Amino acid sequence: MAWLYLIIAGLFEVGFTTSLKLSENFSNRLWSIVFLICITLSFLFLNKAIQTIPIGTGYAVWTGIGAIGTALVGILLFHEPSDFWRMFFIFLLIGSIVGLKAVSTT
Repeated sequence: MAWLYLIIAGLFEVGFTTSLKLSENFSNRLWSIVFLICITLSFLFLNKAIQTIPIGTGYAVWTGIGAIGTALVGILLFHEPSDFWRMFFIFLLIGSIVGLKAVSTT
C-alpha cells in the first residue's frame, strides 16, 4: 500500500508543478488554489508512504515521478523540446525508479 501512496504523491507533485506554471506567478486564483491543494496532498501521501518505505528511496522515487511527469507535461502541453537526449534521460530516470523498487526491502 505504501508504494501506491508514493505513486499518488508523485502524481500530485506533477499536479503542483503544472499548476504552479499555470498560476502565472500566483496571479491566477484558481490555479493557485489547485497548486495549494496538490502540494498539500503530495506531501501528505509522501509522509504516509515513508512510514514504511525508507525515506531515501521514497524521496528519490517521489522526485523521479515528479520530474518525469513534469517533463512529459512540458512536452505535451507546453510544447517543450523532446529531442533524443531529453527522452533518453527521461527513460533512464524511469529505469532508475524501477530499479529502486526492485531492490527495496519493503
